Amino acid sequence: MRYPVEGFTGRVQDYEGSRPSAIAKVQVAGELTLTERGLTGDEQAESKIHGGPDRALCHYPREHYLHWAREFPEQEDLFVAPAFGENLSTEGLNEQNVFIGDIFRWGETFIQVTQPRSPCFKLNFHFAISDMASIMQASGKTGWLYRVVAGGKVSAEAPLVLASRVSDVTVHEAGVIAWSMPFDDEQYHRLLSAAGLSASWTRTLQKRRTSGKIEDNSRRLWGK
Repeated sequence: MRYPVEGFTGRVQDYEGSRPSAIAKVQVAGELTLTERGLTGDEQAESKIHGGPDRALCHYPREHYLHWAREFPEQEDLFVAPAFGENLSTEGLNEQNVFIGDIFRWGETFIQVTQPRSPCFKLNFHFAISDMASIMQASGKTGWLYRVVAGGKVSAEAPLVLASRVSDVTVHEAGVIAWSMPFDDEQYHRLLSAAGLSASWTRTLQKRRTSGKIEDNSRRLWGK
């Protein structure tokens, strides 16, 4: 299958009441360069939690926006791509049919799915919905992140094409295992066995298996 794609980049901006963010992205036309750090011209405000080799690109399904517009009709006008700060927008790909480790060809490049996007509190400010990050996480409509396996030139004229599938764990399942289940060592081991899983998620799951505890995500979701 070939999936037409729209590409977006953004610069870091200041937000009153929140921290600086590059969530406000704009559509780019023509050819861009994609490196292991992401698209040329795209920025991340906090490198510890955004960006880096395993989180070089963010992908969000365009069809999810109808769901959010129905859930929050007062903010309906806000729910259009790339409102969630995504770099890639498509129709036809979602958390149920994309797998951890999937490798897609985009133009000259190859990109690999590494983890679900972990919603953070900046979404709460961005949409003026106090618990948006928590709601997004619980919904499973999070999108996902990529590493760049091979860089090169990309453009909106070049569709995404699935090149390889190397695991049996969907993005949706990964999110359920990480966020919606009590401690389950067997499921953590299953997710850890998914080729291509990001280093940060691998580290978190291994810590859970060692400690027998699930970490507190309140700071990520609420900024506290």
